[in-house]
Amino acid sequence: MHLIVGVPKEIAPRERRVGLVPDALKAVLDLDCEVRVERGAGADAGFPDAEYEAAGARIVDTGDAFAVDLVAKVRPPRARGAGGHEVDSLPRGSALISFLSPLDEPELAGRLAAQGVRAFSMELMPRVTRAQSMDALSSQSTIAGYRAVLTAATTLPRIFPMLVTAAGTLQPAKVLIVGAGVAGLQALGTARRLGAVTSAYDTRAAVKEQVQSVGAHFVELDLETGDAEDAGGYAVAQSEDFYQRQRDQLALYVAKSDVVITTALVPGQRAPLLIEERAVRGMRPGSVVVDLAAEKGGNCEVTVADEEVVVEGVHVLGPTNLPSEAPAHASQMYARNLTTFLAHLMQDGSLQLDLEDEITAGTLLTDAGRVVNERVAALLAAAGGEA
Repeated sequence: MHLIVGVPKEIAPRERRVGLVPDALKAVLDLDCEVRVERGAGADAGFPDAEYEAAGARIVDTGDAFAVDLVAKVRPPRARGAGGHEVDSLPRGSALISFLSPLDEPELAGRLAAQGVRAFSMELMPRVTRAQSMDALSSQSTIAGYRAVLTAATTLPRIFPMLVTAAGTLQPAKVLIVGAGVAGLQALGTARRLGAVTSAYDTRAAVKEQVQSVGAHFVELDLETGDAEDAGGYAVAQSEDFYQRQRDQLALYVAKSDVVITTALVPGQRAPLLIEERAVRGMRPGSVVVDLAAEKGGNCEVTVADEEVVVEGVHVLGPTNLPSEAPAHASQMYARNLTTFLAHLMQDGSLQLDLEDEITAGTLLTDAGRVVNERVAALLAAAGGEA
């Protein structure tokens, strides 16, 4: 008996991505799966229903896209307003692969467990070599870093490259990236390709070579970082005294920059505050700050999620979903991550869970009516929910 995979249309505001793209269907069909795609699910990303049908999918209504064995989504299930909650449409015993924000929204994990859904969270993918092709956080961060630079470039009242013309010489823009993870490194590369002079700061000294490899200057502050990176390669939270000294020193570099792009996040916590309002006021009028941590409170003190704030002529932008602004390629990359992960889970036409495998065990959020991820279960219990 083959597995039926459903691809519903995303209903989150301004979300244009889709869980699977037509080009990814062959990999799923080769696993002896049937694919049902909700009518119009890929339209906003540039993938019409006809392309899905040509690739072997069946186009269905909303209910039929959820009444399947496994649902492939991008954003966490959410309320449909008066139409109930997407979780309620998932059959008991079905599976879900999606971004699920488990460390920020543990109550959703509790709801999935109560519904009897076996849920896999793409955010929990371990940072190990075997999982690189399944790492959706990295693929979407790549798009976010690229789009952040384009957003800054179109807002800045100057151009990025140095030009020597008959009308005079134009000096290049100075771009500072705070946080040299996947998004930060992509932002550095994109800014440099546009002709900017680039630099980056990160608490993790280990990324210095990566920053320099894309032609950027690595900013080193007079700080004792200690263990700034966890076993999974993510930054770890520091003390408030550390952050204050960091803010004081960073302000000097921020003031010299035309564009600052911040990307610093700590999983499951509010984004660290790195740029105070006084530092923004110290920038030249017309300068731009793009805060990629806006959804988690922001790295900049004046950031407002999904809004543009102007402080003495400095533009501070807080986009929360830049990958959705390049939905075709963002969906293509995400679909590759998801199908590779699905192939990892499948055996003989059905899901086979090997909990000794770090990828399977690491991503499994709920199973058999329980929240099985210990960290998320603890957060849910602390909030008074049932694990």
